[in-house]
Amino acid sequence: MEKIVNIYVVIENGFVVNLFAKDYMKDGEDKEKVEFLFENAENDFATAIEYGAAVNKNGEFLSYKKFNKLEKRGMHFQLFHHIFEELEMGDSPLICVTPIVDGKILSKK
Repeated sequence: MEKIVNIYVVIENGFVVNLFAKDYMKDGEDKEKVEFLFENAENDFATAIEYGAAVNKNGEFLSYKKFNKLEKRGMHFQLFHHIFEELEMGDSPLICVTPIVDGKILSKK
């Protein structure tokens, strides 16, 4: 049994303004768990818990462009650290990240 998580990155006007997450305990192979998260990504947002987005020292949200750069370098997990702590996740959590851009869920369905 492993805790897996759907994470939602809410983007408004080009800035990451909020993070939400929905977690599950699941058995099976990683591939099956990832498929489960993808299949549920669109519906899970309605019951996901709000975790808030990071801001810089001036209280400004991170631009999605900067988030994308972090993601390409595998550093976006740092932005989810508070979610992983709260959900008591391990060092290498299995997650699905779904962007919500200006109110539209961009799931891979």
